[in-house]
Amino acid sequence: MTAVVPADRQAVLRRRVRWLVAATITYNAVEAVVALVAGTIASSVALIGFGLDSVIEVSSAAAVALQFSGPDPRRWERTALRVIAWSFFALAAFVTVEAVRALLGAGEAERSPVGIGLVALSVIVMPFLSLAQRRAGRELGSASAVADSQQTLLCTYLSAAVLVGLVLNAVLGWWWADPVAALALAVLAIKEGRAAWRGDLCCAPVPAAGESAPTCADGCCSGAG
Repeated sequence: MTAVVPADRQAVLRRRVRWLVAATITYNAVEAVVALVAGTIASSVALIGFGLDSVIEVSSAAAVALQFSGPDPRRWERTALRVIAWSFFALAAFVTVEAVRALLGAGEAERSPVGIGLVALSVIVMPFLSLAQRRAGRELGSASAVADSQQTLLCTYLSAAVLVGLVLNAVLGWWWADPVAALALAVLAIKEGRAAWRGDLCCAPVPAAGESAPTCADGCCSGAG
């Protein structure tokens, strides 16, 4: 059984989620601008997709920020999850189309030292933001906060895949590594989008005062992990 989270602890966790979301929005806004500019200059589908993922991450985090700005975040849980899910699907659709076009000869990506540096930085920064928000979201029992942390974690996976593609292109001239890395991102985005749409990223909300705690079979709401 999941323990009832005291009201004062819920308030602390909600503030923590708001701060983490604000940090995510700020970082990704800067990341998006740099990645989109560098990707356009280098004609890199993977880097442009990375920049768009940052834009989507901003919209996803903004949805959670709006949710937690009100007195009853649980009321908007489903709406926030829908926004997050559609953001994943939109990213997957765009990246797939552009990656296929690149593989069919629409243009080869050039080397991008700025892109490599930016993506390498994200591989370091994003896991910490994701872990902190996931822990707070699980303890709070917020599926949307957990889903947004998954979006941030996807950015880490994306960063690693894009980094490999950019380095292979820069060092070995393997231009096709760039769109292939982008397609790997699309697969991950669809998977996480489906999970967000189903709302199965966290098993149950925090019970209100006087309510009994629900059974949690997967440990999601226990704050573990």
